[in-house]
Amino acid sequence: MHGWNCPHSYFITRTSDYSIKTRNRCVLGGGGGRESVVSACDMKCGITYFKTAGIVLSSLHVLAYLNLPIICKGEGCRTVPLAGHVGFDSLPDQLVNQSISQGFCFNILCVGETGLGKSTLMDTLFNTKFEGEPATHTQPGVQLQSNTYDLQESNVGLKLTIVSTVGFGDQINKEDSYRPIVEFIDAQFEAYLQEELKIRRLLHNYHDSRIHACLYFIAPTGHSLKSLDLVTMKKLDSKVNVIPIIAKSDAISKSELTKFKIKITSELVSNGVQIYQFPMDDEAVAEVNGTMNAHLPFAVIGSTEELKIGNKMVKVRQYPWGTVQVENEAHCDFVKLREMLIRVNMEDLREQTHSRHYELYRRCKLEEMGFKDTDPDSKPFSLQETYEAKRNEFLGELQKKEEEMRQMFVQRVKEKEAELKEAEKELHEKFDRLKKLHQDEKKKLEDKKKSLDDEVNAFKQRKTAAELLQSQGSQAGGSQTLKRDKEKKNFF
Repeated sequence: MHGWNCPHSYFITRTSDYSIKTRNRCVLGGGGGRESVVSACDMKCGITYFKTAGIVLSSLHVLAYLNLPIICKGEGCRTVPLAGHVGFDSLPDQLVNQSISQGFCFNILCVGETGLGKSTLMDTLFNTKFEGEPATHTQPGVQLQSNTYDLQESNVGLKLTIVSTVGFGDQINKEDSYRPIVEFIDAQFEAYLQEELKIRRLLHNYHDSRIHACLYFIAPTGHSLKSLDLVTMKKLDSKVNVIPIIAKSDAISKSELTKFKIKITSELVSNGVQIYQFPMDDEAVAEVNGTMNAHLPFAVIGSTEELKIGNKMVKVRQYPWGTVQVENEAHCDFVKLREMLIRVNMEDLREQTHSRHYELYRRCKLEEMGFKDTDPDSKPFSLQETYEAKRNEFLGELQKKEEEMRQMFVQRVKEKEAELKEAEKELHEKFDRLKKLHQDEKKKLEDKKKSLDDEVNAFKQRKTAAELLQSQGSQAGGSQTLKRDKEKKNFF
């Protein structure tokens, strides 16, 4: 719930008896006590506008409903008496009815090592059985699983989202185990911011997935916090409302538990970890919240098992040595956690998420985008001026980058041309070498061919001479044979 249409308007929230409180701790008394009188606004217009649960009303309406005198410090504000009943005293009832019809949403992030009873505690907190499979210790990294449920209690509807860190603390190297959690929270903030920046916004129908509370489960070692716990909580404390709890607190004795709580608180303070503190600005709950702040971190036990003790069925954990009652404040702090988280401070957790954590993310994101509230002379910036300045800056950077890219392109073209010329020169030199080598080889082959031709010709000449001699020898041998045959015939 936020100030509307006026930069000087107060942030207000609804409290019991239809009383309305401002974030600067001034209370417009209602219900039981109406003696409080505060100024409506210090601004010139004299009227402060509020928006709560989707309804816009002014401080004049609020004060008139509470039957209080209106005191204005600003100029132009005057008291206007009513001659009779008008009817805007039903605004609180209208707000309640509209809020009930729209329903509420609440998102819880459960961070802790596998096996610390995160799912069981959620089942016990909301007195139901949420679906889900037990996680194993074999996950390669941290994964976040989100499940949304519609719950109904009396005539009030609640859209509950439970986000679990599967595999947290199961890896050998736990250095970056917190990173997926931080990225998930930032992603929800970014989604809401993108919805806000749209021209046509539908925030009244938008499912707000921003994390309102982070229950950080601490292993009941009885010694001190692990380095993983300290690093993770330190990374989360500026992004979400961190509520540390000691899981399975029945694993250690009462005396050890007391010392463990003191040790945890001391380590959180010494390491600068800012955990969520229950608000003290509402007198109706200041006392109980102050007492509960002293009990942090809560030592809790979760169980869905019921046992009849006396005439009442209670949730218990049974052991061979006895029974631990979950809702018995002498056994654990489960009731304290449920009262503080759900019944008393759920709306404050939602408000802190929006007004503190989301606003911090939004401011940093818009500053990164170049948007500022004031110029160097401490004069206010309008959105148009900021846009124009950012646009001119962007165009200047774009032109500068374009010039750099052009020069880089020209330089690279010149370098490429030089490379191509060098390669062409090398190719010509290689071609000349190959051409000369080819000519030398061709000359050698021609010389060899000529030599072979000469040898062939000489061989042919020798062959012809040999054949001639052989034919002559054959003719001479034939004549001698005939002569001998003739001589033999004459002899006989």
